[in-house]
Amino acid sequence: MLRVAKALESILPVNIVTTLLAAHTVPPEYSSSPDQYVDMICNELIPHVAENALADAVDVFCEHIAFNTAQMERVFDCALSHGLSIKGHTEQLSNSGGSECAAKMGALSVDHIEYINLSGVEALAENGTIATLLPGAFYALKEKQLPPVNLLRKHGVPMAVATDFNPGTSPFASLTLMMNMASTLFGLTAQETFYGVTNYAAKALGLRQKGQIQAGFDADFSVWDLTSPSQLSYMIGMQPLHARYLKGELAHDS
Repeated sequence: MLRVAKALESILPVNIVTTLLAAHTVPPEYSSSPDQYVDMICNELIPHVAENALADAVDVFCEHIAFNTAQMERVFDCALSHGLSIKGHTEQLSNSGGSECAAKMGALSVDHIEYINLSGVEALAENGTIATLLPGAFYALKEKQLPPVNLLRKHGVPMAVATDFNPGTSPFASLTLMMNMASTLFGLTAQETFYGVTNYAAKALGLRQKGQIQAGFDADFSVWDLTSPSQLSYMIGMQPLHARYLKGELAHDS
């Protein structure tokens, strides 16, 4: 999958950032020995992925049904030692301390975070970790626990917004739909959702030269047939995209 994702960049006018999420669930053959699976990730997968430049970051799903913080630390230590960035799938179903652990280790972002607590939010603020909100998964799974948006605002934690596009828990490919959901379900303002899919999204991916239109940044941007950016969060079912530019050149998707 990582090889295919990397190959797309040579076929389509897109920038591809890949993440190794081997530590998402324990495979059946390791069900009685999850630490051995972590050994395999650290001793085989991460070195191979790093050597072949297949991923930019390594992610861990830290949850009671997946991996604990000790296992997360092992995977992250290995990733960092191989020059890869780290990210966390954390606090989606319960508070396991994954967000705080990831932030203190220098994670670019933590995703989901519906159950994050005060110490976790403080850790994000102190370490510059982006909080990535995934309203599509929240909607598809019919979750009840909302991410603590007001607490994140209070501590100045930037909030990115993403699709979490996958066939199991968030089968939504529309980023503008996620902007709408972030507003209607999570209470973000139109400005917050706009920053969430541009500036803060770029930072969550470790892209320092993207996400803003200003001198010194890559000229990657879209032109929309709208009167206000707030309309991106408001309308569903319409695609008023006029043009897309990559590195200052008009991008042709076909």
